[in-house]
Amino acid sequence: MKERFINVSADADQRQDERFEIWLSGDGIPFIDSEAAATYQERVTLIKDAIQLRQIPARIPICPSAGFFPIQYAGITMYDAMYDYEALKKAWEVYHQDLEPDAYNGPTTIVPGKVLDTLDLRLYQWPGHGVAKDREYQYVEDEYMKAEEYQDLIDDPTAFFLTVYFPRIFGALKSFETLPLFPPLNEIPLVPPTFMRFGTEQMQSSFQSLGQAGEESLRWRTAVGEVNMRIMGKGFPSFSGGFTKAPFDVIGDSLRGTKGVMLDMFRYPDELKEACERLTPIMVKCGAAACRANGHIMPFIPLHKGADGFMSDEQFRTFYWPTLRKLIIGLINEGMVPLLFAEGSYNERLDVICDIPKGKAVWWFDRTDMKRAKQTVGQVACLAGNMPLDLLCTGTPSQVKSYCKNLIHVAGTQGGFIFSSGAGMQGSKAENVKTMIACAKEYGVYK
Repeated sequence: MKERFINVSADADQRQDERFEIWLSGDGIPFIDSEAAATYQERVTLIKDAIQLRQIPARIPICPSAGFFPIQYAGITMYDAMYDYEALKKAWEVYHQDLEPDAYNGPTTIVPGKVLDTLDLRLYQWPGHGVAKDREYQYVEDEYMKAEEYQDLIDDPTAFFLTVYFPRIFGALKSFETLPLFPPLNEIPLVPPTFMRFGTEQMQSSFQSLGQAGEESLRWRTAVGEVNMRIMGKGFPSFSGGFTKAPFDVIGDSLRGTKGVMLDMFRYPDELKEACERLTPIMVKCGAAACRANGHIMPFIPLHKGADGFMSDEQFRTFYWPTLRKLIIGLINEGMVPLLFAEGSYNERLDVICDIPKGKAVWWFDRTDMKRAKQTVGQVACLAGNMPLDLLCTGTPSQVKSYCKNLIHVAGTQGGFIFSSGAGMQGSKAENVKTMIACAKEYGVYK
């Protein structure tokens, strides 16, 4: 792996400062008035101070993961949110107007159902297509990449996704199995054999489906962009501005599947490690490009397969952490602040994941012991989390308040902490969410 993915570059600090300035400026956001603009900058500053481990910030920022909670709060269904963009926009505006967190979680995970219908996605079931209209979309576990195909992925990831993976997960793109190999096209006699495949009825049908899906995706993006601007215009900065994944999770989540990747650690260890290395620079580019496009600094990185209990500590150090760390360093060298969402428990990983530059990343914990996290990872990175989702769903406001006060005491001492839920808040009681946000603002003030 190139040096830029191993060590922090000399200009990483300067690049991060530049990215923070862009985010802080709010350039292009139509603020409703000067007060909203000032509130926006105050909130960005709270988050920035926490990230950079400032010892005397004004208070702890409260940035819960909205998840699908705004849909529930607005009294609409998942189907409504995925197929009716006006309903989606209204739900997100009502949530932020009523509860006033310090950051905005956009509805980018509420994908347009019409696009999935058009492409005949087999990777998920979604409301009205495999699950009830009031249920969330669900992943369909399978081996969408075979073990013997590792070398094809390593040789050319783009060609593999286009000609192997896409035909398996999109029914409308079955014809992509016949796409030609493009690098040999470097002489005039090779032009007709390369392009004749695009003339088939099946290929033209696939491209027609792509066009329809693209048009609908643009309509969805316009709707999401409108609600983004309206909410940020009222003083709520976006909490993240991009998305990428740990290389191991790219393979384990939806290529090989959970069972497949677990077996691969024993049967195909070298191929698995090489594939993770091959995907690392692509994942760096993915996260950095999205943040640049959105004028942001934090790409969101959900960590799915690295939690305690999934693999041993030795396996984590061998298969998961090496390329995740390179992803972190690569993003830092691009001036970004990786926002690492450690789902489940990371109590066995705390010592390992401390090996990152100080003040340049956020570790967002779900069920990790926050006292131990503060003593270890908290010395080099900002912590976020970990209000339990089960408490928000089944507890009382009094229990929520008690947990909030203790969490602030344990993790919020001397800065470096962003108060948040441990996971997306779907299923939570509205009174508990309101209590959590109010308590964080009341007790998270530094004396």
